[in-house]
Amino acid sequence: MRLIVLLLSFVVTIQAWAGELPKPVGKVLLTLSGNIENTNEEGKAVFDIASLEKLGLVSFKTTSPWYDGRTTFTGVPLKKLMEYVGAKGSVLKITALNDYTTVIPLSDAQKYNVILALKVNGEYMRIRDKGPLFVVYPYDSMPELNNQIFYSRSAWQVSKMMIE
Repeated sequence: MRLIVLLLSFVVTIQAWAGELPKPVGKVLLTLSGNIENTNEEGKAVFDIASLEKLGLVSFKTTSPWYDGRTTFTGVPLKKLMEYVGAKGSVLKITALNDYTTVIPLSDAQKYNVILALKVNGEYMRIRDKGPLFVVYPYDSMPELNNQIFYSRSAWQVSKMMIE
C-alpha cells in the first residue's frame, strides 16, 4: 500500500509540472524564457526564493576562484529546474543583474550536476556577495571542471535564463 501511495504522489507531482506553474508570492528573483513548455506569466516562468526552494535543494563543497578554501554551496539542481519548466533546447543563455551573459550547454546540467545556488556556507547570498543566485559547478568533483571554460559559465547575480 505504501508503494502505491508513493507512486501516486510521484504521478501527481509530474502532472503538476505540466503546463501552468504556480505563481510566486514573493519578489521575483529569476525569469526563465525561450523554449519552455511550462509557464506562469505570459510565456515565461518566474520564481521567487520560496518557489525555487520547493523544487528541492542540494549542497556540495568545492573550491572555486571566488572564495578561499572549500565552500559549501546550496541550491536547486539546474537539471531539475530545466525539467520543471520543460526546457527544450541545447543551450542556456544566462544574464546577471549587471548584464554579464554566459552560455551553458544544457547537457552540463546533467553531466556535471550544476546547481543554481541560493546559499553559500549556509547563508542566503546577498547581491553584494554574488547573490541572490549563482550558477556553480562542483569543480572538485572532476579535474576537467577546474579550468577557465567552466569558471566563465559560472555566473553570479543571475536574474534571467533563456533556453535556446
